[in-house]
Amino acid sequence: MFEIIWGGAANPKDKELMAAWCANHIWPGLEKSFGSCTTMGVIRKGRLIAVVVFHNWQPECGVIEMSAASTDKRWLTRRVLHAMFSYCFDTTGVQMVVLRTAPGDTAMRRIMKSYGFKSYCIARLRGRNEDELINTLTDDDWKSNRFERQRHGKSKSTAPA
Repeated sequence: MFEIIWGGAANPKDKELMAAWCANHIWPGLEKSFGSCTTMGVIRKGRLIAVVVFHNWQPECGVIEMSAASTDKRWLTRRVLHAMFSYCFDTTGVQMVVLRTAPGDTAMRRIMKSYGFKSYCIARLRGRNEDELINTLTDDDWKSNRFERQRHGKSKSTAPA
């Protein structure tokens, strides 16, 4: 069983530690940071195995970006997915989540597609020789995906075509 822990204004030390952990896994050795953020950690058997960082929040647009790293491929359970997106859509009230991924990350692409994300490939966004996918998920698509629609009482997307 996984335990979910949060880092934010109420516990800034946990937030900083988890954000640094995630940044070090995404950009090893580069000492990058996320700036202002909130974090969600996933603990298994007393060890931190995954962190999601919620950053680049733009309340005036209703958009937030998520970045994540893990050391265990099984961390992304339905319960964890629900907690991640519930924080974005229910707690912060955004209307869209943005997530960047490598085009070659087929496992993550499969998960995002089943969750309702739309993906856009931007040439050279990760550098001269590497593209990046910008993935977006609206609140309407989240509420109507097959994992969430029972909780939200919707049978199909209400987003315009």
